[in-house]
Amino acid sequence: QVQLVESGGGLVQPGGSLRLSCAASGSILSIYSMGWYRQAPGKQREFVATITSGDSTDYIDTGYADSVKGRFTISRDNAKNTVYLQMNRLKPEDTAVYYCNWVVATTPEGLHDYWGPGTQVTVSS
Repeated sequence: QVQLVESGGGLVQPGGSLRLSCAASGSILSIYSMGWYRQAPGKQREFVATITSGDSTDYIDTGYADSVKGRFTISRDNAKNTVYLQMNRLKPEDTAVYYCNWVVATTPEGLHDYWGPGTQVTVSS
């Protein structure tokens, strides 16, 4: 199985920055995508950002929710075992539990979806 662990959350003032990390362990044959989602109290989980993990860096692609576009940046390391979310110019509405999501192939038969336990991000003065 694949296990994901997020880190880097905390309390930050509006306009500040945080960098979230998500490290994976386990048996992974290949990675289809990595992503970040968030869930605020009383609201459903929403998409934040994704990054495509291909065989070549020429085909890496990213996508963002409109609410974070231009402020957040998703990236991954060369070993494809860690995904990051750089969060700049944070707003109070960014307050949520942030979850890491990896879509990976653990067997040749298909892809599987894995989630981390989440890390709290609180933006408040």
